[in-house]
Amino acid sequence: MSAEPSFILSEQQNALLQALSSQLDASSLLWTSGYLAGLAVAKSGSPIIAAPTQTANVEAPVLSVVYGSQTGNAKRLAERFASEVEAQGLQVKLIDAADYPTKKLKDERYLVVVISTQGEGEVPDGARDFIDFVNSKRAPKLDALQFAVLALGDSSYPLFCNIGKDLDARLVELGATRLKDCGTCDLDIETIADPWWESTLADVKRCFAESSQASTQTSATVTPLRPLKTAAFNRDNPFKASVLLKQRITASNTDKNIFHVELDLEGSGLHYHPGDSLGVWPTNNAELIQSIISTLGLDGEQQISFKNETHSLNDWLRHKREITNLSRAFLVELDKRAAHAAIKTALSEDGREYLVEILNNYQLIDVLKQYPAEWSAEDLVQALRPLTPRLYSIASSQKEVEDEVHLTVAKVEYQAHGDHHLGAASAYLDALDEDSEVLVYIEENKRFRLPEDSSKDIIMVGPGTGIAPFRGFLQERTESEATGRNWLFFGAQHFFSQFLYQVEWQQAVKNKQLDRISVAFSRDQAEKIYVQHRILEEGAELWQWLDNGAHFYICGAIDMEKDVIAAVQQVLIQHAGKTEEQANAYIASLQKEGRLSRDVY
Repeated sequence: MSAEPSFILSEQQNALLQALSSQLDASSLLWTSGYLAGLAVAKSGSPIIAAPTQTANVEAPVLSVVYGSQTGNAKRLAERFASEVEAQGLQVKLIDAADYPTKKLKDERYLVVVISTQGEGEVPDGARDFIDFVNSKRAPKLDALQFAVLALGDSSYPLFCNIGKDLDARLVELGATRLKDCGTCDLDIETIADPWWESTLADVKRCFAESSQASTQTSATVTPLRPLKTAAFNRDNPFKASVLLKQRITASNTDKNIFHVELDLEGSGLHYHPGDSLGVWPTNNAELIQSIISTLGLDGEQQISFKNETHSLNDWLRHKREITNLSRAFLVELDKRAAHAAIKTALSEDGREYLVEILNNYQLIDVLKQYPAEWSAEDLVQALRPLTPRLYSIASSQKEVEDEVHLTVAKVEYQAHGDHHLGAASAYLDALDEDSEVLVYIEENKRFRLPEDSSKDIIMVGPGTGIAPFRGFLQERTESEATGRNWLFFGAQHFFSQFLYQVEWQQAVKNKQLDRISVAFSRDQAEKIYVQHRILEEGAELWQWLDNGAHFYICGAIDMEKDVIAAVQQVLIQHAGKTEEQANAYIASLQKEGRLSRDVY
């Protein structure tokens, strides 16, 4: 029987194939076979990344890309990396650290981990078991593993990227070999991530070629590749959603401007679960842009080319660059242009406390005015990090609102350093009229989900705009006719002016959809009362709910979350008879079981 595939190919195609194959060595032929198999399966429309082996003698090398993500950035990068590996015709597995089978770690040969560090050196919720295993005595020797770690973090925190750095060091301690030194990304993620990944991918390809070359001595497995599953609309290809409604939900006589937004997703095909977030691409404030340009004496119409894009300075600042959130990288560039003692102190090894103060309390315009320097338009564009989307907890359930998505937004607005300041996204959303369009996408949060068993009770703690996802939770539980009980803790400064969605909650209580509501209004009496105080006051009942299997949710500011966890610890000590150590172990077990979920910022 002839080995030539003339029964499938035309005579001309067969000649081209023979000409190509005659010029390739064994390794290149193996790579090409996998690549063409991947194209074939891609055209068949299958959405699955993994595929069964077709012929087996020696397995082709596989790269595992594992991510630990809290806000979606690590996940986004990992998905991109896996897609690019696949495009090279190489075998790849994309795995959430929450789903990683730790017993398989000993069998890994090539591994890339993308992992973030939260706040003061905390592990992303879904990656805790993975990190705990790697750091434990049960972790295997990994002498055959080649790996690379990309760490994400925020340099305004002292333990910048520490989770990734520590993981990198631990893998070496277990005997693994670095493919690439640990990359450490600040808020301007792509600045570090892009060149790091380009170099890492080159190393992966080299290792795979060497592995395949050795394998062809006996005959190698060819496993067809299948395309990574991607949504039609995502962070890089957002959907234009129309504004259906924008309504202030705090009283006009309070300084807290919080408003409710309803957006139309019809035609997008986008789906979300309660607990997910909506990514919003903002447009920067025009008055702030003019202030920056005037302060520096620049021409807003000047055309600037950077990274294969050409725009006017106005457009760069309007749509492409962060101009409200400062970064350490920008201060480094400022220090190159002018000698300011305060900036040098902030950038020094001993100046982290002052650096945090600047990054938290200054916007770009404040620094440009207070620490003058010579800036060209080109230098300014290059020094500023790219504009990033903002994530908002979704305040609705599609079971009730169908092709809509609702948000609860607090407008950031304050006076500082002699100027009026606005938050980029909240001011942008507040300025929209009905029928305006907003670029959006869905950011999944699989670790902030309602229990699959709808008979389970839930306890929701969400002061301020932290209440947003729980509005979606209650809508979902109501529409699903869940039999589990619902308990909401809500806090704000004042009852009459800041009780968000008050009528809805009261109606839910009346309809027996909300079984308990505990509120704390901190400024309505001489002594400040917060949600953690209500948790302590109702500790006996709360312990009964937890002991009965209730799921516990927290949404809001990081500092609030720490106070709430401390209150729960005291409840366990006082009402469950646990020691402090036992209480901490119980809280850890809740989190491991998926019964304690946090969405904090």
